[in-house]
Amino acid sequence: MLNRGKFLLYAGGIFVCYMFYGVLQEKITRGDYVNEDGSKQKFTFSLSLVFIQCIINSLFAFSVRRFMAKKDEIDTTTNLLYAVCAISYLGAMLASNKALQWVSYPTQVLGKSAKPIPVMVMGVLFAHKKYPLAKYFCVVLISLGVALVVYKDSKAAKGADSDRSFGVGELLLVVSLLLDGTTGMIQSRMRAAHSTKSYDMMLKMNMWSVLWLGILMAFGEFSDFISFANRNPHVFTNILLFGLLSALGQFFIFLMIANFGPLACSIATTSRKFFTVILSVLLFGNAFSSRQWVGTVCVFLGLGFDTVYGKEIKQEPSAAGGDGSRPLANGEFDEKTSLV
Repeated sequence: MLNRGKFLLYAGGIFVCYMFYGVLQEKITRGDYVNEDGSKQKFTFSLSLVFIQCIINSLFAFSVRRFMAKKDEIDTTTNLLYAVCAISYLGAMLASNKALQWVSYPTQVLGKSAKPIPVMVMGVLFAHKKYPLAKYFCVVLISLGVALVVYKDSKAAKGADSDRSFGVGELLLVVSLLLDGTTGMIQSRMRAAHSTKSYDMMLKMNMWSVLWLGILMAFGEFSDFISFANRNPHVFTNILLFGLLSALGQFFIFLMIANFGPLACSIATTSRKFFTVILSVLLFGNAFSSRQWVGTVCVFLGLGFDTVYGKEIKQEPSAAGGDGSRPLANGEFDEKTSLV
């Protein structure tokens, strides 16, 4: 009974945090704001959004490490690995957030749900991993679902709503997925060579991300964002809540993995994505056609089957990470059973 109560608490925490996280992300990136001349403008400050999120993630990871790490524990992972991994991690987040200027939030969620595809391709090509036949079936099902969601027939594409026609937004999602695959490959190397702990990975990658973003923002966006936030003070509050919900959601993911394993966590995070899509449709009017709902079902069936049947075929017992946990990387950071 106690375990059931814990599971419901952690799963409920993941659902609530990331449901509101999704609502705030869509509200921030797709809302209308006041310009200097009184006209309306869109939020275009992806660097600033991710910068604040990474700062909050770093503080959270530092707190977790302080309570979870052993006194004599030393992280042997090189700063070069963290720095390079932070670049691909950052690129994936920035591309994903930027895509929301052209695609609806449900399309972004479903597009990012195709993350197993680049992760598997990178694993096969560069890490020589082997996957069961069921994994390939899941990937095909996910690919079919995403294609049904983003495809728009030529007659519909001529209409005023072009959110789902393949264009800049979808291209950015593809870039984000490729960078997710790169991040996963580097993280696998960290775990195999250094047994990197999840909280170390989250802390160091976010710290490097803050450094890279600080350098990029020094070239102009920071002052523009401050001016924008002064005209629209509520956006800064929303961004802080967005970052806090992300960190709190990661905390529940961390507890779920530690107490019930990555399988239970995958089920919880996959389920919450489905309800996030439904909530977005209801709150923001992101209407889906029948074909797109069929695609949505295909995506989540593929993700569900992948969770249960698509595990990598282990070649060596030592290939797993030292703490047996999955990497903290986001996203659904990926959305995230990852945490950074």
